[in-house]
Amino acid sequence: MAEIVRMPKMSDTMTEGVVSKWHKKVGDKIKSGELVAEIETDKATMEYESYHDGILLYRGVEEGGAAPVDGVLAIVGEAGEDYKELLAEETAKKTSAAPEEKKEEKKEEKKEEKKEEKKVEAAKPAEAPKAEASAPEATSVAPETSSSDDSRLKVSPLARKLAEQKGIDLGRVMGSGENGRIVKRDIDWFKPSTFAAGSMQMSPTFQAEESFEEVPVSQMRKTIAKRLAESKFTAPHFYLTIEIDMDRAIDARESINAISPVKISYNDFVVKATALALRHHPKINSAWMGDKIRINKHVHIGIAVSVEEGLLVPVVRFADGKTLSQIGVEVKEFAKRAKDKKLQPADWEGNTFTISNLGMFGIDEFTAIINTPDACILAIGGIQQKPVVKNGQVVPGNIMKVTLSCDHRVVDGVAGAQFLQTFRTFMENPVILLGQNSI
Repeated sequence: MAEIVRMPKMSDTMTEGVVSKWHKKVGDKIKSGELVAEIETDKATMEYESYHDGILLYRGVEEGGAAPVDGVLAIVGEAGEDYKELLAEETAKKTSAAPEEKKEEKKEEKKEEKKEEKKVEAAKPAEAPKAEASAPEATSVAPETSSSDDSRLKVSPLARKLAEQKGIDLGRVMGSGENGRIVKRDIDWFKPSTFAAGSMQMSPTFQAEESFEEVPVSQMRKTIAKRLAESKFTAPHFYLTIEIDMDRAIDARESINAISPVKISYNDFVVKATALALRHHPKINSAWMGDKIRINKHVHIGIAVSVEEGLLVPVVRFADGKTLSQIGVEVKEFAKRAKDKKLQPADWEGNTFTISNLGMFGIDEFTAIINTPDACILAIGGIQQKPVVKNGQVVPGNIMKVTLSCDHRVVDGVAGAQFLQTFRTFMENPVILLGQNSI
């Protein structure tokens, strides 16, 4: 009997999936557990294995197409079996739900139409009253302001009046308002000197054409937009910034890399120092759960990784118990798999704290949006050479700025400041940091 294969929910935030590649064509035999298609979710491209046995009778989404979660992905059944009735039933379900949606859409359309009508009426200049038949004919003539017909131009009433008073040809004015509408500021900024003396001809100017490109929003970008908006507008953020003296960390890294087969980055120091500081300040390693606060006793650090469509946050688990080398290898592997879209849900779930590092891109300092439900995120800037005061003397120094974004529902200013002090102690004294664990 023919069965509908529905678009699976392959991550907790997935609302629709895009079929990036089919491994089976209509008429092919499918066995349970066999690879059928590759589906792009909001975070990665994942392999979909069949849970059905039979013949692929129908593909509901072609390569590059999208379907909502639980939408028709395919139909599997016996060879030659009629599946059109199944599709008809599915279409009928959608149709029955459509009228209410259309009613709402029409209501919104009517509201928008009324708004536009009001705008148009407000923009129309008031009509002059008709003269009485017995009134004497006016002898004064209004100055001509345009050699061309400007009745079709989009002009605010005030801008039109000012242009008439100043003798400005509206056909020569470029509008900066909505849809190119000429507004008061365009008249105020207009310079008559741009016209040739004794005529209304504009002197030669640079000619340019407006252009743009629109690209579809990827599943990943949709989810990033939704989650970050929810975080920014629901979690009350506050920010704490400190400077860290990186002189000793620079020396320690050079010494380690001179003998270690695995090269250590400054980011590896940051992850390790953060993990150990979280162990001392569990309130920072917390999550807002609505009606309760979860204080995590394990340390799973999410590392923001840039990919073409946006950001992914793979997780270094139990980071406080790992060496610098282990952290370095793991982060590099995550970055590679993220760019190849090979990360799996288990790789990006379960973080208790997040780090975002833009130092390698020359950014001195920035604030990051909290990766909910985490209570905090640490933004890492680059190492800058600048004069510093040591022992009463101004000397060259290497300074790194870091900013902790905190959810004020969970973390107070003092708790955040204490965490940063501990983090700075580890970064400025790498001997203590390395003493916690081997390289």
